[in-house]
Amino acid sequence: MSNIVAIVGRPNVGKSTLFNRLVKTRQAIVEETSGVTRDRHYGHSDWCGKTFTIIDTGGYVVGSDDIFEEEIRKQVDLAIDEADVIIFVVDGQEGIHVLDEDVATVLRKTKKNVILAVNKTDIPSKYNDASEFYALGLGEIFPFSAMTGTGTGELLDEVIKHLPNDNTEDYSGLPRFAVVGRPNVGKSSMINAFLGTERYIVTDIAGTTRDSNNTRFNAFGMDFILVDTAGLRKKSKVTENIEFYSVMRSIRAIEECDVAALIIDATQGFEAQDMNILRLIEKNKKGLVIVVNKWDLIDKDSNTHLSFEKNIREHTAPFTDYPIIFTSAINRQRTFKVLETLHKVYENRERKIPVRELNDTMLEIINNAPQQTASRGRYIKIKYITQLKSPTPQFIFFCNLPKDIKEPYSRFLENKIRENWNFHGVPIQLFFREK
Repeated sequence: MSNIVAIVGRPNVGKSTLFNRLVKTRQAIVEETSGVTRDRHYGHSDWCGKTFTIIDTGGYVVGSDDIFEEEIRKQVDLAIDEADVIIFVVDGQEGIHVLDEDVATVLRKTKKNVILAVNKTDIPSKYNDASEFYALGLGEIFPFSAMTGTGTGELLDEVIKHLPNDNTEDYSGLPRFAVVGRPNVGKSSMINAFLGTERYIVTDIAGTTRDSNNTRFNAFGMDFILVDTAGLRKKSKVTENIEFYSVMRSIRAIEECDVAALIIDATQGFEAQDMNILRLIEKNKKGLVIVVNKWDLIDKDSNTHLSFEKNIREHTAPFTDYPIIFTSAINRQRTFKVLETLHKVYENRERKIPVRELNDTMLEIINNAPQQTASRGRYIKIKYITQLKSPTPQFIFFCNLPKDIKEPYSRFLENKIRENWNFHGVPIQLFFREK
């Protein structure tokens, strides 16, 4: 997993402004993820070649003083547990607040790296005022302005000094398969079925699994890493602070895996949140296997699985080229088939088509299809195709009028690629360049 930097502090000191600056305005930003978790709380950035995950611990409703202080303390405690580096933001204009002192008391007890960042000190005359924060006993202070960006470079220089070079076990070269889904759909039960042991605690309580757990699977001629994650919930249901971090780890597991097994509860059907998770997998260009668990609990006839499968594919269109497996983790029904399928999808994702074979096949199809009309009566002519040397299947079509390529024609070309080569379970990307 990537390094984690948590931004903590009392409300209204500029935590979210700093967060937005780091994940939105830096050139090295990967993307901000919103909607699956609560808005503006999780994103990626890098500085001087080091990547890290940013967590904003703000955004709480003000209650009574006692409840308010308790919630702040909860946030700080959780950030301490999760983060490699903690940025403690204070307000340089207001000076030391009693809540700043409470947070500092907790941070002084931790062994984590804490950086004291004094916000709203964007002019030199305010630097001297910032010196009062030395009284918090957290060492060097870093004046900056989240609004203007002044001093954020020096702040990030200090952050990356304390980031570990690599905080993951070396599984280089091994495929990574993430087991994801809503809470209580049977993810840990599925992995227990894979491994033939009760490795993880499995209960009927949604959200029992709090961490992403890596397990190496080396048997039956297969060798890969299984990742079990906390269940993904709708953002409206992410009410526990601890669950926020569970969701974050689930998202990171999707981002860092090669193929994701999306577990669906057969008794509940394909729900909106299942769709959200699938789109997240597709957006990150990961391989996909849909696993319909608890199939033993369904009253069915010979057509039940067909109608269930049809319903799923109708909801996920236009991306429908992926395997669907009906299983029961408890009864270990077709669970080994899930592993085999994950491995096959991984091989599909790694597939490289020779340039000559790609062009001979696709250009013949294109030339025999109806010509596509562009603006002013001109015709689109595709001259050459190549597959990029990328971790995911990506193809470049060199043509005369790339800007006139419409979505239906792009879908036609993608479908023809899928008909001729096996990319089952894998999102593919087409790019059009002028030549």
